[in-house]
Amino acid sequence: MSTDTLRKRPSSQNGGSGRTAARLLGENGALAGLVILVVALALLSGDFLTVDNLLNVGVQAAVVAILAFGVTFVIVTGGIDLSVGAVAALSAVVLAWTATEHGVPWPVALVVAIAVGIAAGLVNGALITYGKLPPFIATLAMLGVARGLALVISEGSPIAVPDAVTHVGDTIGSYLPVPVIVMAAMGLLTALVLARTYSGRAMYAIGGNEEAARLSGIKVSRQKLVTYALSGAFAAVAGIVLAARLSSAQPQAASGYELDAIAAVVIGGASLSGGKGRAFGTLVGALILAVLRNGLNLLSVNAFWQQVVIGVVIALAVLLDTLRRRGTSFSPRQLYAGGGVVVAAVAALAIAVAVNGGGSGTGGGGTKIGLSVSTLNNPFFVQLRQGAEAEARRQGVDLTVGDAQNDASQQANQLQNFTTQGMKAIIVNPVDSDAASPAVQAANKADIPVIAADRGVNNAKVAQLVASDNVAGGRDAAKTLAEAMGGKGEVAWIQGQAGTSASRERGQGFAEGMKAFPGIKIVARQPADFDRTKGLDVMTNLLQSNPGITGVFAENDEMALGAVKALGGKSGGQVKVVGFDGTPDGIKAVQAGTMTASVAQQPRLLGQIAVRSAIAAAKGDKIESMHAVPVKVATKANASEFAS
Repeated sequence: MSTDTLRKRPSSQNGGSGRTAARLLGENGALAGLVILVVALALLSGDFLTVDNLLNVGVQAAVVAILAFGVTFVIVTGGIDLSVGAVAALSAVVLAWTATEHGVPWPVALVVAIAVGIAAGLVNGALITYGKLPPFIATLAMLGVARGLALVISEGSPIAVPDAVTHVGDTIGSYLPVPVIVMAAMGLLTALVLARTYSGRAMYAIGGNEEAARLSGIKVSRQKLVTYALSGAFAAVAGIVLAARLSSAQPQAASGYELDAIAAVVIGGASLSGGKGRAFGTLVGALILAVLRNGLNLLSVNAFWQQVVIGVVIALAVLLDTLRRRGTSFSPRQLYAGGGVVVAAVAALAIAVAVNGGGSGTGGGGTKIGLSVSTLNNPFFVQLRQGAEAEARRQGVDLTVGDAQNDASQQANQLQNFTTQGMKAIIVNPVDSDAASPAVQAANKADIPVIAADRGVNNAKVAQLVASDNVAGGRDAAKTLAEAMGGKGEVAWIQGQAGTSASRERGQGFAEGMKAFPGIKIVARQPADFDRTKGLDVMTNLLQSNPGITGVFAENDEMALGAVKALGGKSGGQVKVVGFDGTPDGIKAVQAGTMTASVAQQPRLLGQIAVRSAIAAAKGDKIESMHAVPVKVATKANASEFAS
């Protein structure tokens, strides 16, 4: 053997080893990226690698992961399922409705709930295969149908789930969360179906080339029905786990989760064009999203920047999948497509932290307090946060603010993270008073005092409730509107987001108050989700069918301002409009005369008082169980008092 040959052999062996390593890294790029994220967050936050926090990550990933396992079947066939979040909510509502309100034994109710998910999936499959609808359109339609049915069945209010079912959200012993067990079981089932069954092999074949699969003897229509039925069944299981975590079935639960599920599948290495996807990759993708959200919370990154970071991860995942499908050459390509997504996410995380100057905390360096706000997409709660932050700076405390984005599950995650971080006190403005209960109970067990702001927490101990009386405010709104209308006429009632305690309580007070004015008839009531644009659209539609309306009550100022826009020159004169909250824009409209009045709650003062109470509770001082923030009706005569 020549010397040249001897010299070349080690080089060849090394090259082969390098290619093997590159191939292994490429095939497990998402896992490598997850490891990078974990290491980065461990270095940035001392709270991240604790046992309790890692268990939190597992629990917080469970619902999205289970949804994503079901979506994996669909994406492998080259389809899409946008309905899984709504189907999850519908299945949970059916479970609670049958068991709690109709006395059906809970095991039977569980079977019924899963059957509802399967039925929704079969309808999707039938619309796609026999109705020839594009998967996007068919599942988008099912999203609306399932969400609407959940609201109809629940009448817009959460329904408590049976005690036996709530154990699905518990922990066995100290370190074995049941949601994680369910997630692992569903993951194993997904892997088994994809790798070991005829249906799994058929899914890959259909996704690779549907026409070739049909010519090879695969009954494509039947397999698509199976695929979407599996997706619906997995969505039902996810809904049950979510309801167990929240101790109630929320008709608005899992809103937007379908996008997280799809993102988890793609981040995990599946191709949106079909033919590729694995259960393990999907699990890793779901964990990456959960780790990102948990880490951003722990680092106190601004709630708005958190959305940016998650959006960057999702966008890069889809972009890199597109590049991979086009055959763009990388070295190694699979490593770039997998781990590169997460490396970019880490960079985005670092940029977000740097740009934000360390996060959304006040940086006082003193007592650590967490504040979870139901939504920062509403001027009222923005003012509440501003008042809380201003008071925290005055008091020299470190306030971390989280935005739950009107998602009870996301708020539960934030409260769990606050508990893990060892906050000295927690302030919560609940998305829903029932759904916040389990997370507040966990804080109670950790001896962390909880202050409830604006809305109470049911079935849990809070050191103090700082709130206005929404029911009394609703009565004041009714009286003010009726008097402005001269005690007669027709009223349109624009309701807030279905299922929220604020909407229920304000509506209750308004309905009670209007009973004193028999000359006034409520001719229409429609929800506009506390949103100005939706308020404009709803009011425009109501005017078409009820041109004789002379009064409008909107359950917040944003919807009232939308109604003002729809009414045009009639607003404030021919048609009286009363809003709720006393926001700056609402007060300006009252001063201008386009709004008759707004029930002002003084949200900045509410935030200030909540922080003062949290500081006192953290010190162990005795505080009253209720602190009422005065409510006033702002009219043109006194609006200047609220203008600042």
